[in-house]
Amino acid sequence: MRAVVLALTVALVASHQINLVPDFAAGKTYVYKYEGQVLGGLPQEGLGKAGVKVSSKVFLRAEARNTFVLKLADPQLYEYTGIYPGDRFAPASKLTAALNAQLATPIKFEYANGAVGKVFAPAGVSATVLNLHRGILNILQLNLKNTQNVYEMHEAGPHGICKTHYMITEDVKTHQITLTKSKDLTNCHERVMKDAGMAHAEKCAECQQRLQSLTGTATYSYTMKPTDAGVQVSEATVDEVHQFSPFNTMTGAAQMRAKQTLTLMEVQGTPIAPDNAQYSARGSLKYEFGTELLQTPIQLLKISNAEAQTAEVLQHLAANNVATVHEDAPLKFLQLVQLMRAATFENIQAIWDQYKTKPLHRRWILDAAPVVGTPAALRFIKEKFQAGEFSAPEFTQALLLGLHLATADPAAIQQAASLALSPKTKAIPALREVIMLGYGSMVAKYCAEVPTCSADHLKPVHDHAAEAVAKGEMSEISLALKVLGNAGHPASLKPIMKLLPGFGSAGAAMPMKVQVDAILALRNIAKKEPKLVQPVALQLFMDKSLHPEARMVACIALFETKPSAALMSTVAGAMEKEPSKEVASFAYSYIKSLTRSMAPDLVNVAAAANVAVRILSPKLDRLSYFSSTAFHLDLYVSPLMVGAAGTAFIINDAATIMPRAIVAKARAYLAGAAADVLEVGVRTEGLQEALQGTPAADENADRMTKIKHTLKALMNWKAMPASKPLGSIYVKAFGQEVAFANIDKTFIDNAIEKAAKPRALELLKEAVKALQAGIAFQYAKPVLAAEVRRILPTAVGVPMELGVYSAAVAGAAVNVKATITPPLPENLETATLDQLRKTDFELQAEARPSVAMQNFAVIGVNTALIQAAVMAKGKIHTVAPGKVAARADLPRGNIKVQILPATAPDHVAAASFETLAAARNIEDHPAERVASLAPAAPYSAQPLIPAAIQKSLCGTAPYFHVKGCIEVGTRHAGFMGYNPLYYLVGQHSARISVGRGDGPALERVEFEVHIAPEKAPEKFVRETNLAEAETQEENIILLKLREYLEAGLKNMNYTSSRSASSSSSRSSMSSSSSQSSSSAHMSRANFTYGPFEKFHKNRYLASQRTSKASSASSIEALQRQAKLLGDAIPPAFAIIAHAVRSDRKLGYQFAAYLDKPNARAQLVLSSASNEKWKLCADGVLPSMHKASAKVGWGSECQELSATIKAETGLHESSPAARFELEWDNVPTLVTLAAMYAKRYISKTARLAGIAVNRAENKANGIALIVALPTKKSVNVIMKAPMMTAAKTDMSLPVALPVEKDGSIPALQNLDIRAIIEKWLNDLKAQNWEI
Repeated sequence: MRAVVLALTVALVASHQINLVPDFAAGKTYVYKYEGQVLGGLPQEGLGKAGVKVSSKVFLRAEARNTFVLKLADPQLYEYTGIYPGDRFAPASKLTAALNAQLATPIKFEYANGAVGKVFAPAGVSATVLNLHRGILNILQLNLKNTQNVYEMHEAGPHGICKTHYMITEDVKTHQITLTKSKDLTNCHERVMKDAGMAHAEKCAECQQRLQSLTGTATYSYTMKPTDAGVQVSEATVDEVHQFSPFNTMTGAAQMRAKQTLTLMEVQGTPIAPDNAQYSARGSLKYEFGTELLQTPIQLLKISNAEAQTAEVLQHLAANNVATVHEDAPLKFLQLVQLMRAATFENIQAIWDQYKTKPLHRRWILDAAPVVGTPAALRFIKEKFQAGEFSAPEFTQALLLGLHLATADPAAIQQAASLALSPKTKAIPALREVIMLGYGSMVAKYCAEVPTCSADHLKPVHDHAAEAVAKGEMSEISLALKVLGNAGHPASLKPIMKLLPGFGSAGAAMPMKVQVDAILALRNIAKKEPKLVQPVALQLFMDKSLHPEARMVACIALFETKPSAALMSTVAGAMEKEPSKEVASFAYSYIKSLTRSMAPDLVNVAAAANVAVRILSPKLDRLSYFSSTAFHLDLYVSPLMVGAAGTAFIINDAATIMPRAIVAKARAYLAGAAADVLEVGVRTEGLQEALQGTPAADENADRMTKIKHTLKALMNWKAMPASKPLGSIYVKAFGQEVAFANIDKTFIDNAIEKAAKPRALELLKEAVKALQAGIAFQYAKPVLAAEVRRILPTAVGVPMELGVYSAAVAGAAVNVKATITPPLPENLETATLDQLRKTDFELQAEARPSVAMQNFAVIGVNTALIQAAVMAKGKIHTVAPGKVAARADLPRGNIKVQILPATAPDHVAAASFETLAAARNIEDHPAERVASLAPAAPYSAQPLIPAAIQKSLCGTAPYFHVKGCIEVGTRHAGFMGYNPLYYLVGQHSARISVGRGDGPALERVEFEVHIAPEKAPEKFVRETNLAEAETQEENIILLKLREYLEAGLKNMNYTSSRSASSSSSRSSMSSSSSQSSSSAHMSRANFTYGPFEKFHKNRYLASQRTSKASSASSIEALQRQAKLLGDAIPPAFAIIAHAVRSDRKLGYQFAAYLDKPNARAQLVLSSASNEKWKLCADGVLPSMHKASAKVGWGSECQELSATIKAETGLHESSPAARFELEWDNVPTLVTLAAMYAKRYISKTARLAGIAVNRAENKANGIALIVALPTKKSVNVIMKAPMMTAAKTDMSLPVALPVEKDGSIPALQNLDIRAIIEKWLNDLKAQNWEI
């Protein structure tokens, strides 16, 4: 009996269990009311937004067991621009009418157990309209479980297969089931997304662990009623949010928000009228991309005739960018690119045929074609190049940019491969190299979008590499390795390993350059598959039989894989017994530099490096800086998600002074992505081998001797072997090698030959003729500096785009004409230097350079039919006209340049920035709706900064009477709160204008240089007198005083520097009394020092070239002999700068004088408007171990003055140098600055280990002594008024080659002047004109 009761109870419970399967009964039509909207902008209310909305009735009916029909009735489309939430959506009636036929066409779909399968539609339904249907079907996607109320799964939808969380509850009273479904749109498999401009950027997952630049979530809420067969969806709402911020999101971020509602209105028995069109499978729920990449969200073009519209825009660009660049030229250039993207190959061909003979139009086409990036554009470039219709500069630019910017797909890859292997390309080696590198980059771009890309795309390169190995063509092997390195495909690992020593029979026989290229080719593979590359790189690094350079390059490749702590410790352990000092230094310095890394993607590597450094011996830290070294420095600001890193590798060879290789790399982090922006590498492998047979390779020589021998060997470059390359250089951009060059003796010979042959003279001849006839040309160069886009689907079915666009156009109109008197001979090669010296050159030039730049940052809906986006738009436009006249009167040794007034525009510079919301549709384009993001400020608002500012500030330059004005205008939303974004939104502008002010007009600005001093004008000599002539009595006194001084100084004993120091207060640090006082103070500070002993003039440093100056030729003595050099000798050269007004001249005159017998130079700067004000600088070199200078300025250079002295000698038997600064009068500002500096040094010096104490030093001077107790240590003593500071035994990173007596042995016999003269004589012997 109990068993029967239990069975009945179980049956009763089972009968009441609800089957959680959406139920749409056969033979019934379910009528729903649907509304979906997407709005973009900042999340705060009260700001502007833009968006679209779709509303309709939805009829849903089961046609067969698992096949359903969905039809929209009375669909309506709306646009939104305005202040949210106050403004309303506006109907897009014309667009609705145009799409009504497509929207009203029923579609079919598979539906079983709540899961949507395939979607079917006629061919007449566009992808854009079908995606709207997918937005509705996505609401019906319900994977319900009867046994669980809370569970997670990955569910298919428009965005891909994303992580979804389900929660099911039942209301016992109403018997309604409530379902909440949440999706994490950043955690998706097979994510539906299109990127442009980011193919070579690396995803930095670690950068977004704390903050994410782009996040997305969707929440679905359902109310369902149980039925006999399952559950009936009576109401559903969807709330989806996409948020983007390149920086910290605490202050706000741009947001796209999609909302959907689906409400059951009634259930009918009326069937849905079928469509007679043929239905075909159109995919699943996954969003289908259409033409989103062909149009930009910043402008919507209705392209009806691509060829005609392209011609129209091209004509506009050519006509409106002649004299100056039009301010909207960048936007028009983007329009040209967009039209050419929509054009077919035949359209582009027709445009080219029409305009190729017109230079202005031709340049615009060639600048746009590489940027277009479509297969049609790439085909156009390829065919025109093969047809020979491009000049060398044209096809170099077109192919270099075209291959790297083209959209990567199998067809484009095939075109690049055929172009690289074509006979015409092979005939131009340099161009072929560029194309081959571009081919590898295109494969890398394609594989970045399609990770499962086939290795067959690289089969031509693999085959070419194998063929080159068989033939022993080393240059071709290197080229193939560079291509494989650009592609970075894991399938290339085995072909590369065959060329590495220890992995293949061919690898050991390969020269060092090929081995290095093969190892470097592993770096991009290491970023994708680090586990595959790690054992290869580690084995190469640990193989002590390999050349140290190959091992160091393997170390670079190994660290590219971001090794673990265990692997890093393995490397550190091997360094303990490393026989190569270069390898040990390189690896240790690299590991140590990584310990300080702050980059998110190197956090684990930095931790591993810290462990490894503790294992390594501290003695490695004392290796010379001249050993092989690696540097890494980075900075990352986590709240801003911005960072930068720099890495440098210096690979040295112990045998020679010259590094074998130098590599420098810059890396950037932004918004969760990272990229190796630029890398430059230089190798000197052949040069190293060439130096091995010279004295430069003497391992026993010191470093300075090696430098001397290396310089001599380089000067004798013609003796180097011609069969081997001397060096090479490569350049990488965004991780892709874009260019390289191998330099050998033949390369240098060819370059010299081309420069020396008649072609160069012919070009010079043509240029001279053109200048004499007059040159007038206009040039404009457009650049698409940035086009970074990410397109994502939304729940409604319309795509959202995040984009950054930056375009600029620079141009100039130039007119130049030259007059040459007497005319040069017809054959320029017969012209002699004497003829040129007697020639008068006159040049007149006028130019109007201008630049226009526009930048856009966009987030919003972007389709070919409708656009609704919020954007920040920045514009810069500058025009800087100039007019110059120049004359070189060589017979008179005069060069004169005049800057003449030029017609200035209303504004020489204008900049604006605005944030706005815009909505437009293709059927009613003139009715574009645009609104500012900043609302109008209410009258009652009283912000700290006014919501609207309009200011103008003007000023006039004195003397020149040139007036400049800046106008600033701003309107923002700062009154809404203190969020920085509120002050950013709105409109901001600034304009600068320049014109003539009130007063005498400025006629010109003159610069005049005199290089023939004996012919300088008399007015100049008169105006540059330093002081009026002394009276005869004063002259007699000065002459007698000079005689006494000279006689006394000649009899002085220079063997004791201490006595010399005490005999003249000007040439010593302090008097003997101050020395004793200082010594007493020093003893209390626990450090002592001896006096500074000057070198005798006949000691080593002066023995090689004794100065002719008298021993008494201090600067004071020489000034007493001749205060003004201009009174006795003409200037060595003179410069005059004048501003010529209608009433007078203003400006300055500068003269330089040289007194060779006394080793004295004098510079004089005087004012044309104030004859008494002057600045004088007087310098003298009395011996090779002493130099001094005196500077005076003010009235006749007498108001303020200071003296600077530098000399070498000994300090406590150590070679030393002393620097002194003494002043007679200085500005008060300098005195105050010195007082503050003294206080700062007194407070902080001891923290740095500097001994400081009070001392009675000179009140008007500062002295600094730098001494070398050893070659790798230095003592520094500074004496200032009332203070002495000292720091001793400071370590130097390198050993200085200075002996105890101050001599430098390596420089004893080095005569650089003789080496240069020999080199010039060699060039003359080859018929060079020097």
